Amino acid sequence: MAACLPVSPDTHLRTRPVSRWVGLLPAAIAALGLAVLVLGTLACVAWWAGGFSALRVAEAHAVWFTIWQAALSAGLSCLLAIPVGRALARRRFYGRNLLISLLGAPFILPTIAAIMGLIALFGRGGWVNTMLTAAGLPSVSIYGAHGVILAHVFFNLPLATRMVLQGWQAIPAERIRLAQSLGFEAGDLQRHLEWPMLRAILPGAALAIFLVCLSSFAIALTLGGGPRATTVELAIYQAFRFDFDFGRAASLALVQVGLCLGALALASRVARSPAAFGAGHDRPALSPIGLSKWLWVQDALAITTATLFLLIPVALIVGRGIPALLHLPPDIWNACLVSLGLAVGSSLLTITLALPLAAASPRHRWAEIAAMLPLAASALVLGTGLFLMARPFMNPTQLALPVTLMVNTAMSLPFVVRLLLPDMRVLARDYDRLAASLGLSGLARLRYLTWPRLARPLGFGAGLSAAFSMGDLGVITLFSDGRTQTLPLALYQLMGSYRLDQAAGAATLLITLTFALFWLCDWIGHHAHSR
Repeated sequence: MAACLPVSPDTHLRTRPVSRWVGLLPAAIAALGLAVLVLGTLACVAWWAGGFSALRVAEAHAVWFTIWQAALSAGLSCLLAIPVGRALARRRFYGRNLLISLLGAPFILPTIAAIMGLIALFGRGGWVNTMLTAAGLPSVSIYGAHGVILAHVFFNLPLATRMVLQGWQAIPAERIRLAQSLGFEAGDLQRHLEWPMLRAILPGAALAIFLVCLSSFAIALTLGGGPRATTVELAIYQAFRFDFDFGRAASLALVQVGLCLGALALASRVARSPAAFGAGHDRPALSPIGLSKWLWVQDALAITTATLFLLIPVALIVGRGIPALLHLPPDIWNACLVSLGLAVGSSLLTITLALPLAAASPRHRWAEIAAMLPLAASALVLGTGLFLMARPFMNPTQLALPVTLMVNTAMSLPFVVRLLLPDMRVLARDYDRLAASLGLSGLARLRYLTWPRLARPLGFGAGLSAAFSMGDLGVITLFSDGRTQTLPLALYQLMGSYRLDQAAGAATLLITLTFALFWLCDWIGHHAHSR
């Protein structure tokens, strides 16, 4: 309230910098902690590796496989997203909004549970092979490179579709009206409106998916393996758990960091500005152009195929898992409690760190850079560094849960800060002077100004963080001694021992809890925003 008191100009000049630095203290502490975590672990990895040594033949093949499968997965995801996004943009039907929401489900779906659903659909005894056998055709295998790519498309097609759909929705209705007045057909609309939009959106979408596929671990662990389908992350895990070659694991971790940094640098260079369609009056979208029967069939086929591909695996695993819920072993329930504790803790810690970093980012570039630091490394690379740091002083397995919590928080933080930044910039632009004139700062500003206006993205970000932590199968595989388990790790072990009914029950429990946590956090955000 000091800003409301009559003070001399000299006193004001002396106290203003002090109060500014006090307000930046939480952001500075968060940035310093992230820098120590990320840069410290990377420095430890580099020290253990002793620099870049020559890669063995198998490791060089793992690097090549990591790059080309990520590129192919990103390309296929974006290519398939174009007809699906276009169909959703130009069709209106009952349940459309619900379908769009459901198509986003794989983004927060626990990876190991979704993989089990894909195996139920495409595995040796799955629906697809059953139909192929009945038709007298040879069966297919989901394991290997094609299985890894199929799973990556399953997880990333919804993200690419949503980006294409948002691009369509961003085209002003006035441009559609002008195209109608000029007699445009569907082909003209694609050439003059859709392709400029896609040229602006697809490069960023492809590179984002490429980066996600570079650091994918659970998919390669479950569906890959062998000399022909091993990623760098899987090679790190194998060097740790099977070869006990920590120096080789550290060298591979450096390679993984180099791949991530290369992808981030490429993304920053090819990022394009939005297509120049101009501003509109935010009128509702008009009816699509050129509604021929063939276009209707094409759109219906695209929407139906994508829906079946994305939702059938989840339905299969839930349908098989519900009867098995009552027959789960006791250690599954213990692992469930561990995962819930990690998810809630990661969500709270992520929001606690993201809020001051996002608040400082509009005026201080260092805060945003610090929040993005975890993107330079994957969760498994951070886990590798922390394992090597702890090993000379204690048994690293004793730190399984704290390290998992720390790494899950760090990997969620860039996404949550990115969610908060647009609203935080608007908040700073529109309300900073008013808050300063009222002497509103600290906890009072958080309660009366920041929280009501950022509750919705905060709730969504907390839900994402909880969902990511709930389904994580990465760091815990390095640190677990077999007695400390999370629900994804327990599910993976059930799958490995071919207890498939119990695995389906555990997967159903994991899916239910993940979506419940996400929905609860999102509901709290919406409820707080509307009050």
